[in-house]
Amino acid sequence: MEETEGSWLRQCRVVVVDSVTHLSSDDGFALASHVSLAALMSIFPFLIFVAALAGFIGEAGLADQVATLLFETWPEDVAKPIANDVRQVLTNQSTGLLTVSILIMIYLASNGVEAVRTALNRAYRIRETRSFLHLRLQSVVFVILGAIASLAFAFLGVLGPTLFNWASSQFPALTAYQTTFDFVRIGFTGVMLIVVLVSAHVWLPAGRPPLHKLWPGIVTTIVLWLIAAWGFGFYLQRFADYAAYYAGLASVFTAIVFMYLVAVIMIFGAELNASLARQSRFGQMR
Repeated sequence: MEETEGSWLRQCRVVVVDSVTHLSSDDGFALASHVSLAALMSIFPFLIFVAALAGFIGEAGLADQVATLLFETWPEDVAKPIANDVRQVLTNQSTGLLTVSILIMIYLASNGVEAVRTALNRAYRIRETRSFLHLRLQSVVFVILGAIASLAFAFLGVLGPTLFNWASSQFPALTAYQTTFDFVRIGFTGVMLIVVLVSAHVWLPAGRPPLHKLWPGIVTTIVLWLIAAWGFGFYLQRFADYAAYYAGLASVFTAIVFMYLVAVIMIFGAELNASLARQSRFGQMR
């Protein structure tokens, strides 16, 4: 029994070391900078597009709910300044958004998808052979579907409390479950995050391990994201004072650092899947 456990721990150590080694040799840390910057630059165009889409369907207030959902998984010290800027942008938008400018916003938002694709292809050691038009169209579809899904989740977030309040007025005993309901609401955000992550691993790269072998990297990514969010938030509250060094750029800098950590973890998850695939194929790590 102890020998089996020791063998399992050795295998885990080999896989982790191999993943970190390939993360470095595949320029994963450099690619994470690209992904984090592209993602940060994509947030505003994406949310502006969401606001335009929400206004088109007559539910302009949902855009603010989408912003709340998007930043709910971020540490508060990172999310609050950026979220305030986002809300200011959303509330000051003109009604003429659904014009040619919206196409530019979609294109800019799709750059974040392309950055993730590049990182996953490198991690899975796949050479991209698909045409530029095919890849860009796929990225645009991801942006549009992401906007629609975000609005759907936001609608549930708005409708849920209303239904709960009505049910509580009819059945007062339900009031005791308010905290549980709040956790369920936050769980919707987690589900959306998992769906986005799985979709990225499945459809973005030109090749990948079989679908049923993707879960180790995805689960690892989510767990490490939660740890990173808590740890970085704790660090900002207790030790960091970026405002003293970066003045008005402090909020942007902290957002970039946090998104860099998120990007490194996501690429590590892909490297972990690739490492496990090599072990399965050759029986040992190379």
